[in-house]
Amino acid sequence: MMDKVKALTVFRRVIELGSFKAAAEDLSLSKAAISKNINQLEDYLQAPLIHRTTRKMHVTEKGKQYYHQVRNILDELNTADLSIIESSSQLRGLIKVSVPMSAGLLLINPAVCEFMKEHPEISVELLMSDQYLDLVEQGLDVAIRGGGPLKSSSLKSRKIHGLDLVLCASAEYVDIHGQPSEPESLYTHNCLMYSLALSPRQWVFRQENEVRTIDLPPSSYVVNNGLALKQAARAGLGILLTPELFVAKELQTGELVKLMPDWQAEKHALYAVYPFHKEQSKNVRTFIDFIIKYVTKNCENA
Repeated sequence: MMDKVKALTVFRRVIELGSFKAAAEDLSLSKAAISKNINQLEDYLQAPLIHRTTRKMHVTEKGKQYYHQVRNILDELNTADLSIIESSSQLRGLIKVSVPMSAGLLLINPAVCEFMKEHPEISVELLMSDQYLDLVEQGLDVAIRGGGPLKSSSLKSRKIHGLDLVLCASAEYVDIHGQPSEPESLYTHNCLMYSLALSPRQWVFRQENEVRTIDLPPSSYVVNNGLALKQAARAGLGILLTPELFVAKELQTGELVKLMPDWQAEKHALYAVYPFHKEQSKNVRTFIDFIIKYVTKNCENA
């Protein structure tokens, strides 16, 4: 007899992960058990959901339609379970979180460690990556991200803290190449690029009511990690635009020099992003509240 909830869960993870093998590993089941559940579901529905061969799988139109309905139903079931499980004062369970590498190491991971000390029954799986991951497909509860429009209506967000950006370079670089006096001066400098920015070569600066958008030429150094960019700037390779918090120590020691102090770079912010259905999770709400409070306190005292 088919366990329908199990079969639906298997079907969902096969679709989200893109293969029977990945779903089997994710759910700690054998590939045979995955196939059995999908076959039972298709027999019950009298409709093909997934066409599969030895090399690839293809989701049918009915399968796609069924997936979206099933996902919502399973999310509602999970929310109902959590409302009972989390009704006690003691938080427990697993929270899966994605954070960008630089902000994760400097800000979020210390906050997570303090959160776990306060809630010893909570387990946290922290994934550090500068890539924007799909929360639903990856089974994530929360993602910490830089500011920007949400790409999915199934997601919600809460602002954690604003991040002031600073333009800086090493003292060695300034001695050799000089300092830019205004945004247009950057055209003659090597500007280090963060490849995962929405517009890596477009930098925006403000001075009172004036706004200047600079479309920079290609850089000699492009990387997908903020800490690697800081290392390149310290090595004298070029000019860096980064959250001031990331380079506060180097600015204080003089290893890096703040440039164009009369111009303010476009402000950024960190947000906690989470699936819509997770809004009712006490674990997720408490976790985000803690992160906001911790980051705000530490940024103000920095």
